[in-house]
Amino acid sequence: MSILIDTDVLIEYLRDNEIVVQRFSTVFKKERKLCFSPITRAEIVAGLRKGEEEITARLFNLMECLKIDDAVGHKAGEYMKSFRASHSTEIADALIAATAHLHDLPLWTLNKKHYPMKDIEFFA
Repeated sequence: MSILIDTDVLIEYLRDNEIVVQRFSTVFKKERKLCFSPITRAEIVAGLRKGEEEITARLFNLMECLKIDDAVGHKAGEYMKSFRASHSTEIADALIAATAHLHDLPLWTLNKKHYPMKDIEFFA
């Protein structure tokens, strides 16, 4: 089983949140394929502090980056149209949700309220 990991999970991993680190390790040891969106990479890199580059690069090397293509862009646009006004859905979250939906992957996030879409599954 593959899992799409949201930015907030990786931030907590990099901050050594014990619960997230332990769960990440458990999931990884079960040989589950861990995936991320290029949006997540951009958000992480934008917030890097000096000295965090190496550990961050090693973390991303453990996972697979899923591409953003026309279908993902279209689905993200539909999500924005449906949820921007009611839930303040931002483009980054819409793109991550669309990636999860179109790749049929559960999304591992620590903030489900960012994802009001009914057609995505969450990793519990």
